[in-house]
Formats: sequence, structure tokens, C-alpha cells
Amino acid sequence: MPVRPSIPELAFPPRKSREPAYRWLYGALRGAILGRRLLPGSRLPATRELARQYALARGTVVTAFEQLKSEGYVEGTMGSGTYVSRVLPEQWLEVSSGKVTHRRQRGARKPELSAYARRMRAFPGFEDRPIHAFRSNLPALDLFPIELWTKIANRVLRRAPVRLWLGCDALGHFPLRKAIAEYLTASRGVNCDAAQVAIVSGVQEALDMAARLLLDPGDRVCMESPGYIGAQLVFRAHGAEICGVGVDDEGVRAQPLPARGVKLMYVTPGHQFPLCTTMSLARRMALLEWARRSGAVIFEDDYDGEFRYSGRPLPAMQGLGAAGLVLYAGSFSKVMFPALRLGYLVLPEDWVERAGAVKSISTRHCPVFEQAVLAEFIADGHFARHLRRMREVYAERLGVLLEEGQRELRGLLELSEVEAGLQTIGWLRRITSDVAAEAARARGVDVTALAGPGTRGVHALQLGFAAVRPAEIRRGVRELRVALESARKPM
Repeated sequence: MPVRPSIPELAFPPRKSREPAYRWLYGALRGAILGRRLLPGSRLPATRELARQYALARGTVVTAFEQLKSEGYVEGTMGSGTYVSRVLPEQWLEVSSGKVTHRRQRGARKPELSAYARRMRAFPGFEDRPIHAFRSNLPALDLFPIELWTKIANRVLRRAPVRLWLGCDALGHFPLRKAIAEYLTASRGVNCDAAQVAIVSGVQEALDMAARLLLDPGDRVCMESPGYIGAQLVFRAHGAEICGVGVDDEGVRAQPLPARGVKLMYVTPGHQFPLCTTMSLARRMALLEWARRSGAVIFEDDYDGEFRYSGRPLPAMQGLGAAGLVLYAGSFSKVMFPALRLGYLVLPEDWVERAGAVKSISTRHCPVFEQAVLAEFIADGHFARHLRRMREVYAERLGVLLEEGQRELRGLLELSEVEAGLQTIGWLRRITSDVAAEAARARGVDVTALAGPGTRGVHALQLGFAAVRPAEIRRGVRELRVALESARKPM
């Protein structure tokens, strides 16, 4: 067993009156070992340090250590340090299996969780599994310029002024907010300045911030059906009533929508999740007009809109003369790498102060060092170059998937020719989504079955292509064909 790092400071129970000091220290250390607060291999503080910390004579500490050593709880020699024994005494193993249980005192009332906590449901996080065809919602991590990123990070560390380590405004490191505002204005058609940009850990935090700013329990929220489960979990946690709105080839249907009574409308117009359609300009304008009349706010989630492969680029809804009507959110997880945990929320001007207050009492602000590195990565032009390169790579991989799918999957799975994003949807023929996904997984093909609210009677698979090399895409298509043929039966 490797040696564990030393414990910088130990918290012990109060010493009883008239209890000998060495006995108190011995009992406190033994209790910490038995309670697994001091793990096998942990290095104990030096006797001089413990004596100083607890105002004891060093001889008292030495006596306690010797007693523990004689009973087999600690080991070590003078000058080399004292460690918790790797093999504890036999009587300890008989007393406890190592799991400490805490019994509630008789008659004690069980604390009640809040209504918010009772509504809360966990959102699945990242799964550490190999990247095979057709892992979705993931960029080509192996193509990210990590050496360049490291070089910029080192430069930021060397040159950073002291004030950088003090923290930053609740809404984020201003140079990054400025860089993002300039990028969004030029490339996404967003109408904003740096003061309106809030740096968040990703779209999930942006959704939670929007809900805190807008929603009270019982308020009505509309969202695409089928739609993004992460948004649904946030709105339900805040006690909102969710109303699903259908989606077709032009995106969310703007008609009919409630004339009033809706507080928030969540949409993914650039690349609808999970059906992968792009909302037409006519639908966008109709939705904005509905928001003006009804008094609702639109949350525009542009989670992977940077990657567009065909069709005329459409500006963000936020920039279509919709001041004050749209909250615009995006993330660097799909553009760069998920572990970065940085994104942005563009706010109406009169929301900025309140949004800063919301951020200040929760996460305070996102990690400043990562923000500073990203700000320089964007300002130096590396972000734009990385985007251009990835568009070319992903367009090639999408082309391979569509070409191979047309040849191998005809009559089994019809792939949508998406205009943007990191994944596409495949419509199944006479096979249910769950059966098809299970058969694919059995042959080493990673697909996601279309499931959730709004998918009843709809059978499709989500196939990612961005993170998958062309050779693996070809293998995946062949294996998927075999899987679907073996699973095919009348529905």
C-alpha cells in the first residue's frame, strides 16, 4: 500500500476534566483510526507539532504514540515518521467491518427536505467509456490543440497580475466576456456587449440561472417535444408546469401556442435536440412575434450551432430584433472539450444586475484561471482557426456516415441529412428504438435510442459522427446493418 500524505491538522474531541493528557490523546488517535478518519498508511503529524498544536508536553505525545505502537495501531521509527498501521490489530477487525454506522437517537425527528430537493432528479453525467461509432454529443477530443492550450496556460501563469488570483466579477472575467461578445456579434448575429455576457459552467447552469430569475412554482414553461431532458429536469426542480410543443422539419411549431400564461419558452433552433432539425427563419420570426404578444421569454440554447455544413447561415434568434425577449446560451463543451466547464448566457440589459446577484450567492464565479486562458485563446485567433478546422473534419465524417448509410442501411435505417451539429438521427423501419439500440450495443456500436416525453410511437436512433474517425464510422455502419437485420421483426 502506498504511503498516504501526512495529515496537516487533527480535530479531536474535547478533553474531559481530570483525564490524563496522554490518555486523552491516545483515545482520540485510536478513535480516529477505528472510525477510518485516519486511513491505513496515513502519516501522523510529528510529536513536536502535536505538542505545539494542543499545548502538551512532547513527552506526553511520545507516551501516547508508544501506547498505540505497542497495540499495533501505528508503526514507524524515530526520525522516519509515524504511520497508521497497514494491518490493524485483530480485535479491530472483529469489532467493525470498516463501515461506520450512525444510529439516530431514539425519539429524534427526521429532517424534512425542501420541496425543491424533493422535486430534484439527477442529470446523468459523463460516462467514461471508449469512443466507438456512434458516440453522440462529443467533439473530436483527440484533435484539440492541447499543446497550444498548455503553452497559453503557462504564459497566463507567468504573466498573471496578483489581482487575477483575487477572483473576478460574479458574471465572469471581463476580458473573456468581451471576447465572447465580439465573437457572438460577428459569427452568430447576436446583439450584445460584454456587460450582458455572464460566464457560467455550461448550459445547465444557464438554465438554472434563467429559472431562478424567472420562475415561481406553478409557472408555465413551454419546450420542444421531444426535447432536451436536462432542461426539463431544471424546470421541474423549480416547480414549473411543462407544456410540450411539437416539432417538425422546420423546427418547433409556433402555432398554436398559448396566447398568455407562459413564462418561458425553451428551444434549440440551430440544431434541435434530439431530432436534429434546423428551425426555419419563418418559424423563428413567428415564435418571436408570439413572445412579444404573450409576454413570454425565449431561452435559445445554441449548444452546437457553430458547426454548420450546408444551407444559408441563419442568425441567432436573439439578434433578430428581439431585445429583451431572448436569453441566448452556449457552451465550449462541444466546441473544445467537456472538462473545460465554461459557457455563457447573454442577458437583456436590465437583467444584468439581478443575474450577477444570483451568481454571487451560488457559485460566486467560475474559475478565473481557465477563463483567462480561454480569453487569450480566443483573442489570439486560435479559437476561430480551431472552429474552421473542426467544421471541415466533421463535414467529412458526416459525409462518410451518409454515404455508407445509404449503401448499407437502406430499408433498415433512414439517416437525416442534417445541416449542423455533432450528430444526426436515423429513422428505424419495423424495429423499435430500444430493441435496435440493444442489438447495436451487442455488436460494439454505441447508439442512443430516442426516448422520453414526446417520443411515444416514434422509433429512431441518434448517431454521433464528430468524435468518430472515418474508418470507425465505416465499421460501425457495417456492424449496425448486421445488428438491425438480426433484430428486425414486425412491429
